[in-house]
Amino acid sequence: MSVALLIILLAAACALLLGLAARRGHDMDLEQWSVGGRSFGTMFVFLLLAGEIYTIFSFLGASGFIYGHGAGAYYILAYLTLNQVIGYWLLPLVWRTARREHLVSQPQFFVRQYGSPALGILVAVIAVAAMIPYVVLQFTGLGIIVSIASDGAMSRAEAVWLGAAIVTTYVMISGLRGAAWNAVIKDVMILVTVVFLGTYLPVHYYGGIARMFRAIDHAKPGFLAFPTHGNSVIWFQTTVLLNAMGGFMWPHVFSSTFTARGERILRRNTVIMPLYSLMLLFVFFAGFAAILQVPGLQGASIDLALIKLCAQTFPPWFVGVIGATGLLTALVPGAVLLTAAATMLANDLYRAGVSPAASNAAVTRLARALVPAIAAVAVFFALRGGATIVAMLLMGYNLVTQFFPAVVFSFTRRNPVTSQGAFCGILGGTAAVTALTLTNTSLAEMLPFLPASLRDMNIGLAALILNGAVTAIVSAATRPRLAAQEADGMGV
Repeated sequence: MSVALLIILLAAACALLLGLAARRGHDMDLEQWSVGGRSFGTMFVFLLLAGEIYTIFSFLGASGFIYGHGAGAYYILAYLTLNQVIGYWLLPLVWRTARREHLVSQPQFFVRQYGSPALGILVAVIAVAAMIPYVVLQFTGLGIIVSIASDGAMSRAEAVWLGAAIVTTYVMISGLRGAAWNAVIKDVMILVTVVFLGTYLPVHYYGGIARMFRAIDHAKPGFLAFPTHGNSVIWFQTTVLLNAMGGFMWPHVFSSTFTARGERILRRNTVIMPLYSLMLLFVFFAGFAAILQVPGLQGASIDLALIKLCAQTFPPWFVGVIGATGLLTALVPGAVLLTAAATMLANDLYRAGVSPAASNAAVTRLARALVPAIAAVAVFFALRGGATIVAMLLMGYNLVTQFFPAVVFSFTRRNPVTSQGAFCGILGGTAAVTALTLTNTSLAEMLPFLPASLRDMNIGLAALILNGAVTAIVSAATRPRLAAQEADGMGV
């Protein structure tokens, strides 16, 4: 057994044991299993929310996107900052509602705010559909990093199955607490690793960061600037806007806010998080370093850039440490995603749509039983391969951002959006995203009359505009009818 693989397996064993130990002293009812009993302090809430920043996407996806597309990757830093500005005002409102109503999932929030079980079911279906690619992303990245870090001693398929088995086991037993405990080790390891790689690799291969950029610009003129078409400036702007609105709409991130002891913890986290996200600059530097040192990667293979560069640069034991870090960056967010998805399937689809009389205990048992089924589906798609890590993430963002208008308007004093309007708007937006994605149709192809400056608009934002228009029209059409029904009910 290689030294690298031994280090990776030790990290996997530690993650499993720590995840299992997280249950100790807690009765795992639905609230405890799904949202940690709403008892997490600043550190655990911070690490759960930071898990959205430092996933396998950050480790491989961001560096791969830099390698393949250059300036387009700058959107990541921009949207993460704007997202926290939105979160500063929005998250405390969400937390108060969840605390008051004892909510454990995002669909329950919509049911509470709009009084519509049908809307809750729709949100649950879309949310799970969006989260599957995100789980696939984690498993895909895990397979890449472990197989290359171990120099082929463990195949990509074996690595994916190992990671899925570990995260499934401790999620079934410890729920969200298992993810929170592992997040502590994961974030320490990834921060140390990315800062080192982002500093060392440019110096080692180019003599410094500035010299690295000069070498890239000389070898590939224009690569460091936005292209005229494709990932152009308008794509950048619309993607930043879309992701800033959608960042906290991910169901697992949304429900992670329920775990906080108080709303001040959430505001404190949103103030710190933009500084924390600046560490991604070092991931960018590592990705830039790979451009001239690992040439020729195309398509989904661009995600291999960073780990291939590390494998040819460092001794096996250190490559094993990098592989162990990558393993944890996949397992922690994967655990949060599986917990949220299983909770929604059991609580918001089964109980809401099939068995309203089901007890919390029955729902908890079902949620735990669904974890391996969801993981198996994600493993299936991860092993099929295809899209890049960033492409999978952007598709998920396009879907979950469709929830944003309904969430924001639900906190207004006189909400102009009706439940029917919210339902039709979300359905219309997600249908547009799905159709364009499955047919691989660009906005320019669908709307050839658009001016050239708008043809690279992110399709998710175009779908969000459609969402808003449908919401406004249906809400205007249903509001008078509702008012008349309420008047009749009061005997007026």
